[in-house]
Amino acid sequence: MELVLSTFGANLNIENNAFIVTKGKERQRIPVDKVTNIQISKGASITSNAALLAIENEIPVVFVDRSGSPLGRIWSPKYGSISTIRKGQLNFSSSKDAVDWIKDIIIKKIDNQQALIMTMCYTIEDTKYVESNIHRLEVYRNKIQSLEAMMVKDIAAELRGWEGASAKIYFEALNIVLPSYLKFKERTQHPARDPVNAFLNYGYGILYGKIESALIQAGIDPYIGILHRDEYNRPVLVYDVIEIFRIWVDYIVYDLACQNVITDDYYSTAPNGGIWLENLGRRIIIQSINDYLNEIIEMNGLSRTRETHIQLYAQSLAQHFKKYNI
Repeated sequence: MELVLSTFGANLNIENNAFIVTKGKERQRIPVDKVTNIQISKGASITSNAALLAIENEIPVVFVDRSGSPLGRIWSPKYGSISTIRKGQLNFSSSKDAVDWIKDIIIKKIDNQQALIMTMCYTIEDTKYVESNIHRLEVYRNKIQSLEAMMVKDIAAELRGWEGASAKIYFEALNIVLPSYLKFKERTQHPARDPVNAFLNYGYGILYGKIESALIQAGIDPYIGILHRDEYNRPVLVYDVIEIFRIWVDYIVYDLACQNVITDDYYSTAPNGGIWLENLGRRIIIQSINDYLNEIIEMNGLSRTRETHIQLYAQSLAQHFKKYNI
């Protein structure tokens, strides 16, 4: 299980080799072997004893900001990147094979977007609306597929531009299924300007943390990216890899929105117009994502939980990078 401290005043300590979560008079004991990850938000705290117990048991501790994005982490030194993986990763990032890899990532993202549009819009009577947006996405998919270059940097501008245009079509298409009070004009971040974007941002933040943890545990340096390469001191490879799995958060958020479960109690509006999730909103998105990631699905011929598939992908990527240690 993922142990989440998102409530102001919550504290994580230990007692008899178990984690103890306290908030006011509330007290909960959680065995160490039941915890896979620990996530701590602003206003919550962890003792050094609890941090050391997590390190000893190879449990990542992630500190997140108000939008759920990782700010820092504590992890076991056993996760240190071995030189063959890191050297191979550097060589791969500047190779022609990296061009095919990142093109495949973005194409998979568009395939997922098309699939979710068809899934969420199945009740829409205007079939031409759905078909039109699927076709518009297919145009960009084909453009990306046809790109050729020796290095990613040579086509980075086109990839970013067409990926962004595809995302705009995708969110515009999905807007039709949202209840009227949740419809929005565009994707917004830092901060969100509507409740759906606030939920999407928080969900992506959770996913960023899980992917970064998986990469680190596999021995990969998350700061060496392929398409996202010019953002100093950012885990840019996470921004590349997340595109394969981002659709999972989209499905969860749109499913919640279409069930009309998102109420005013789940978020608040800041003086600058930004929308931030309150404790109830954070609890529902965290629980929904954890439940979804714990479901067993088949990918690449293997039946595993979705979270395990993320870890398996990171492990296979590490092995792939080792081939470039020349």
